[in-house]
Amino acid sequence: MVTTLYLLRHGETAGGDTKRYHGSIDVPLSEKGKQQAAEKAVSLRRYIEKATTSKHLSYLKDIQNNADNQTASSSSGLRAVYCSGLGRAVQSAEIIAEQFGLLPIRVADLRERSFGLWEGMTFSEIREQYPEEFAAWADNPLAYSPIGGETTLEVRDRVISVISEIAEKHAGEEVAVVAHGGVNRIILCHILGIPLENIFRIEQDYAALNIIEFWEQYPVLKLLNG
Repeated sequence: MVTTLYLLRHGETAGGDTKRYHGSIDVPLSEKGKQQAAEKAVSLRRYIEKATTSKHLSYLKDIQNNADNQTASSSSGLRAVYCSGLGRAVQSAEIIAEQFGLLPIRVADLRERSFGLWEGMTFSEIREQYPEEFAAWADNPLAYSPIGGETTLEVRDRVISVISEIAEKHAGEEVAVVAHGGVNRIILCHILGIPLENIFRIEQDYAALNIIEFWEQYPVLKLLNG
C-alpha cells in the first residue's frame, strides 16, 4: 500500500518581487500567485488522472522485497487538501481543491515559521540592521534562530506531527498539503533524513510541487520543486 502526498508551496504573494520574511504575517496572493496556483491545480489534476499502478511498480517494489503487497495507492484520486491557516496558503489551497470538488482543511500548525523581529523585513534590511545574527542564521539555521522567532526544532515538531497524522489518516490514498517554503523544506529534510542545518540547500519556488510516496518501509521523493 502506498500513500501519496502532494506537497505544495503557496503562489506568489502581493509584493512577492521583493524578498521579504513574511513569516506569520497574513498577506494575500498577488494576481500572478493566483494564476500560478490555478496552473498548478490543472497540472496536478492531469498528473493524478494519468497516474497508474505502473508508476509505483518500479525498483521500489523489488528492493523492499514485498512484491505481493506493494501496489499503487489503494484509492485513486485526491481525497483531501490540507493547508496552513494563513491567507496565502488558504487562497492557493482553495484554487487547487476546486479542481477536485473539495474544500481545503485548515491546520494551524502548518503555518510558516514566526520570524520574530525580522517579520515583514526584506533580506537587505535584516542584513543591514542585524548583520551578525543574519549571517549566523543563514550559516546554520538549526543552531541559530531569527531574533524572537521560532527555532527550527519548534517548527519541525509541530509540522512533522501534522504530516504524520495526515499520512496515517489517509493511508493508501492521495492527499495534498499546501504550506510554505520554510515548512516544506523541513518536511523534505525529515523524509530524506537530511540534517536540518541544510534546509537552505532545498529550493521551494512559489507554487512548487513535491511528490512523496510513503511506502511501508520508508518515504520516497518522486518530485522536488516541480
